[in-house]
Amino acid sequence: MPPRYHAPKGGLPPQTQLLTDRALFTESYAVIPRGCLSDIVTSQLPFWDGARFWVLARPMSGFAETFSQYIAEVQPGGGSDRPETDPRAQAALFVLEGQVRVTIAGQAHEVGAGGFAYIPAGTDWTLSARGDAPARFHWIRKAYQPVKGLGQPAPFVVANEAELAPVAMPDTGGAWATTRFMDHDDLRHDMHVTIVTLQPGATIPFLETHVMEHGLYVLQGKGAYRLNRDWVEVEAGDFMWLRAFCPQACYAGGPGPFRYLLYKDVNRHMVL
Repeated sequence: MPPRYHAPKGGLPPQTQLLTDRALFTESYAVIPRGCLSDIVTSQLPFWDGARFWVLARPMSGFAETFSQYIAEVQPGGGSDRPETDPRAQAALFVLEGQVRVTIAGQAHEVGAGGFAYIPAGTDWTLSARGDAPARFHWIRKAYQPVKGLGQPAPFVVANEAELAPVAMPDTGGAWATTRFMDHDDLRHDMHVTIVTLQPGATIPFLETHVMEHGLYVLQGKGAYRLNRDWVEVEAGDFMWLRAFCPQACYAGGPGPFRYLLYKDVNRHMVL
């Protein structure tokens, strides 16, 4: 059976619900639980029809500064002929539910749940929702950092993440693996988007502390995540936002795999 990915549906909690929740915003990380993705926190964007967006991350001085990340919900027949208004912005799309047609530099692609598209900065593209149900997808945006002599990466589409063989992390026996959408040896890319999979009981066995910023959206399962000084429980539909050097590790909770969509900035000198 193909994997299913949690996608927000909006709505509002009842008036009887307690206000206690798992939402956190600290000096080094933020946790946005899935229950926070209600109707009243959506945004609209220019030149989109039948669409709304949950903004999960945006550049903030003194916090995480390299990227923005949205979950888009597009009604059947909706979409945009001018989705991006910033010519510096490259895009990575990952479809959670439904079907979209993405046209990149004049070439059309049908992309369903589990599909991925990379669109270089300055490339003309359009998107429309197909079928009878809304399409819901992640949209990660980053201002591309060109390097003289490298050129710019080409656009590409992966019909489904299952087409890609996960790369097992060393000495884990496959309990911790990464599905890589970008070629990690291609230095033209200044960001990587991957899916991390931990089998029940698997762990990231040390506190990673590094320069890369992260956006982590839990696609499936649940786990306990160590973020800086705190342990937090997360589940499918939660988002974690980490600034550079935030210590991080986790345990997968089971009973099924713990999987998350991961953004990080890579392959460039630090801006001085």
